Amino acid sequence: MMHAKKNQKSFLANTLEIIGLLLLVFLIRTFGFGLYQVPSGSMETTLLVGERFFADKFSYLFREPARGDVISFNEPSMSYQYSDNKLVNMFQRYVWGPSNWTKRVIGLPGDEVQGVIEDGHPVVYLNGKKLDEPYLNKYPLIHLWSQDPTSLIEHAQREQHRLVMSGIEPSRAQKIVAYELMRYELPARSYDPNVSYENQPFYRINPQLVKKNAEGMPELTWPGTPQYSQHGHERIAQKRNYWDGSDEFYVKLASDEYWVMGDNRLGSKDCRVFGPIKRDLIHGKIVLRIWSLDSDYSWWIVDLISHPIDFWKRMRWSRFFQWVR
Repeated sequence: MMHAKKNQKSFLANTLEIIGLLLLVFLIRTFGFGLYQVPSGSMETTLLVGERFFADKFSYLFREPARGDVISFNEPSMSYQYSDNKLVNMFQRYVWGPSNWTKRVIGLPGDEVQGVIEDGHPVVYLNGKKLDEPYLNKYPLIHLWSQDPTSLIEHAQREQHRLVMSGIEPSRAQKIVAYELMRYELPARSYDPNVSYENQPFYRINPQLVKKNAEGMPELTWPGTPQYSQHGHERIAQKRNYWDGSDEFYVKLASDEYWVMGDNRLGSKDCRVFGPIKRDLIHGKIVLRIWSLDSDYSWWIVDLISHPIDFWKRMRWSRFFQWVR
């Protein structure tokens, strides 16, 4: 009997220890530090795809995000529904909810932020003054196919011929095929044109998958290439809030709003697309890069098991344990 009671107490003590440990982990993850990975190239070359970093959540409990901070925040999706239950709402925001995004803070509450194109290049004005942005990606983006482009192009030509023979106008058939080919394009990556494919500083590039232009040269998009607004010029001139995904926009931020943008402006979905973000979406400042691996895998262990030798060759050792600024 005494032995049974002792076992019951031991089980209860172990259970309480486990619950206490889980609670501690939850509190640290929610209000202390978070470990994240970079899933996209929107912050190149400050952050690269495949990097893991620490976010400081604790300091934002006592101060507001500052201009220039690289932050982690919940995806500003209108389709994601938060629960009215406070406990469930907290779980959604800090543990299991919308995906986390990473951008740089450009505008603070009360700021006037305007994007214009001057001399053929996009420029950001903050409260009437041109913003100096030394952190912007200075490298062109190289466009890549997901598979052998020769077979893709041959298939596209056959498909275009089939469409024309079925009675579709040649120009329309060409547009249909071009749209279909877009499914086989990989996200463009930062590329140093002065270095060989094998020795690129950011990503290893398979020369067989490089998208070529009409002259047979790599298809590149150079930094500073403007993205013009199609319909917003009148509203911007009148200083009425407007954004459409282009480099021409205007916003007067409310008391709880922030304007964030990616350092890789040509490859970033940011406030230019979805508008200002609310303060309660922001939950951490990116402070330290832990490691850097040239990989698109969400779970590094899967990549290691799948490619045990090549895995180590794709490590960017020079980018380990660096402060993020």
